[in-house]
Amino acid sequence: MRLLAVDIGNTNLTLGLFEDDLLAGSWRATTRPEATPDEMAAQCVELLALGGAQLDEVEAAAIASVVPPLTATLSEALGARFRPGVETLIVDAAALEGVLAIEIDRPSEAGADRLCNALAARTEYGGPAIVVDLGTSTNFDIVSAQGAYVGGAIAPGLGLSLEALVGRASKLPRIELRRPARAIGTSTVSAMQSGTVLGYIGLVSGLLTALRGELVERSPADSHVTVIATGGYTNAEWLREVPGIDAVEPDLTLRGLRYAHAGIHAASGAAR
Repeated sequence: MRLLAVDIGNTNLTLGLFEDDLLAGSWRATTRPEATPDEMAAQCVELLALGGAQLDEVEAAAIASVVPPLTATLSEALGARFRPGVETLIVDAAALEGVLAIEIDRPSEAGADRLCNALAARTEYGGPAIVVDLGTSTNFDIVSAQGAYVGGAIAPGLGLSLEALVGRASKLPRIELRRPARAIGTSTVSAMQSGTVLGYIGLVSGLLTALRGELVERSPADSHVTVIATGGYTNAEWLREVPGIDAVEPDLTLRGLRYAHAGIHAASGAAR
């Protein structure tokens, strides 16, 4: 089975091509909410070509999207160019019924990427677990000891925080997002790096501590909470300074899409 997994985020569109359970390649492009179906199809073709693959080799597709206008656009683009019989599956809370228990107040509001992260974490690590997705926003997704998605936290992403700071303070320059040598900045740039990067490390660390504590309280005694980091900032040097991260998995969302596709088909087959 050659499965095309597509994660449409607010900043990046990420494609993964699976050959059975092996991720043969993944590619990332800038998300353009105004893109037409033709433009999205061309983008997919070009990204797959980087790995020597073609759309007509795809046997199924699964999409997780937090950009509603592009969900239909990409589905239309792929549907028009796939071979007859190739299915495009939109993964959301409704589609995951019977695959992932979603124990939050309004399941339909949960982002598909967050659900895919939870499903991948449960499948690969079991529960209890916390996924920290370091992207446009910083999402903390919680998997209970019983394997259910039970909510989490959403905070501004590192880049978004910096953009807000620079956009609202006219005298502050754009800076490189790297860890300063010291917390006490002696220039505007080093002070901003301290506040943004070190402050972000503190935000992630503090929320992890609070979330882990609550998750431990609702888990069996002696449970170990596994913390998995994913998202665009997983290659940042400062990530190693966040205590308690057990694994760094840049492609976790894509693997979650594969598990979702397999689980949905297994559930539908069992229902029949």
